[in-house]
Amino acid sequence: MGFIELTVLNNAAQKLAIGIDLGTTNSLGALWKDGHPIVLHPVGEHGYVPSAIYFPEHGPPVVGKAARDRAMLDPAHVLFSVKRFMGRGLKDVATDAAQVPFPIGESENGVIEFEIRGRKYTPEQLSALILMKVHDTSCRAMGGVEVTKCVITVPAYFDEAQRGATRDAARLAGLDVLRIINEPTAASLAYGLDKKKQGNVAVFDLGGGTFDVSILCIEDGVFRVLATSGDTHLGGDDIDRALADWAAEKIAREAKQAPTKDPVFAQVLRLAAERTKQALSSAEHAEFHVSMPETGLHWRTEVSREHLERLSAPLIERALCCCQRAVTDSKLTLKDIDDVVLVGGATRMPLVRRRVQEFFGREPHTDLNPDEVVALGASIQAHVLMGGTRDVLLMDVTPLSLGLETVGGAVAKLIQRNSTIPCQATEGFTTYADNQTGIDFHVVQGERELAKDCRTLGRFRLRGIPPLPAGMARVAVRFHVDANGMLLVTAREETTGAVATIEVKPMNGLSDQEVEHMLREAYLKAREDMDARRVADLRTELGIMLHATRKGLAFAQAELDRETRLDIEEAMAAAEAASRKDDLPAIQRARDTFERATLPLAAVLMDAVAKAALQGRKLDEV
Repeated sequence: MGFIELTVLNNAAQKLAIGIDLGTTNSLGALWKDGHPIVLHPVGEHGYVPSAIYFPEHGPPVVGKAARDRAMLDPAHVLFSVKRFMGRGLKDVATDAAQVPFPIGESENGVIEFEIRGRKYTPEQLSALILMKVHDTSCRAMGGVEVTKCVITVPAYFDEAQRGATRDAARLAGLDVLRIINEPTAASLAYGLDKKKQGNVAVFDLGGGTFDVSILCIEDGVFRVLATSGDTHLGGDDIDRALADWAAEKIAREAKQAPTKDPVFAQVLRLAAERTKQALSSAEHAEFHVSMPETGLHWRTEVSREHLERLSAPLIERALCCCQRAVTDSKLTLKDIDDVVLVGGATRMPLVRRRVQEFFGREPHTDLNPDEVVALGASIQAHVLMGGTRDVLLMDVTPLSLGLETVGGAVAKLIQRNSTIPCQATEGFTTYADNQTGIDFHVVQGERELAKDCRTLGRFRLRGIPPLPAGMARVAVRFHVDANGMLLVTAREETTGAVATIEVKPMNGLSDQEVEHMLREAYLKAREDMDARRVADLRTELGIMLHATRKGLAFAQAELDRETRLDIEEAMAAAEAASRKDDLPAIQRARDTFERATLPLAAVLMDAVAKAALQGRKLDEV
């Protein structure tokens, strides 16, 4: 494709928006033009921007192909796959951190920092450099029109922190993000699946660093995601690593002075493994060649496609497990899936295509370039958001449930997993103690019933609550997830109008293991979690009942006979003892006994309230 001719007007940039695929391995820009999406690239160049960054001794970082080329000459100062570090904490990325040839640390608030040539960089800063390079390449392809509006894609399984990190990177790059959309959704747009009258589509997206699968329902132009699943630590990079690890073991046995502990050696091995993998997608055999003249290492061997497939098979099976989960969550069966779309460079592997066809029972679509399809779909959505006429409505979903920790440690889930976004939910809360003037809110994400088993997203405090008896204050908490998957939580006290809000910031996100673990544990421990949730709720209820009973006895003790008072005191002691244990049946029995024992007290208190209300009033006034 040659130079893209555009009529350049003073306001041309205001009418255009580009779609950007911010990828783990490569990034790309695309534009809607003349009724269809096109990849943006200047004359004589391709539009791909390798997501690689080189840090020279002097001068600013170098991004893209030039950085990738430097990896063979100076691998100790080249960073790949920064997307894997977006919105995550250091403990989440231990495996990836071991592959990086320079120190990695963490700031005081938990943001990853790379220390390179005496300077520290966050993943957001580095992703901003890649986005700037994509933007520059795209604008040159458009004849110099400076376009800042864009739609950026992310894996469907990116959580709020990772999406927030992506938006922050775009802001650092000087871009105005119209929308962040899921990569599978963008890919399905590129295939024109929104033009189908109806049908169910599975989008299998195996990129360089992430995998996700989405089950989509299309009905008269409405594009709805029924379910999504994935693994943010599964992609072509992991296949490269499996092949590189095999080669490292072989070199260690065969070479006399193999620099197996050198991080530079790991970088060289990774690049060699990637070249070999790509060659084996079209050939049955390929050469794996490693050369490090400075160490005297020159090693080569022949690798068969069959051998690569044996190494890759466990990784592909992990992806298919995610597919099964997504189909189950969508409430469909494999027979209900009408089309399967492959996305991502790793889907070029014959093994991937074969196993996907066997799993879904139908041949997948592979018409479009899997490396371009996401950017093309993003440009379609950008066109729509800028007033384009294509009739399409995207309805993505939340990957995990969102909620608040309640008194006792349970979770009140306001937004359930796989809820269509944008969405919102409001729930009422109140105070637990008398004269309480503030409430601390703990926002969590996950499928378990107790907050300690979920992931913390943030904490904030609502102040200014009037000092009322416990349970009298009324606080409305609103969760709002926007079209980009960003979460805003607002708490408002209804009497005073006091308000507190929190927007989830990209401190660090969920690792792939945590996401998989959270979903698996939620399923395996559902009964155990529900019992623990009930115990937590009963403890809270008993605490309220004990507090109210003590106040009631102080007021009406003289109105009760000795036997009734003893029954209440005995029930209170039993309730206090039971609430200190984890025995659900015992707590439930203690609660029920306590309620029965306090019925006479409740009757006395109600009678007192009625007498107070009627005092001084005539019969005809009642």
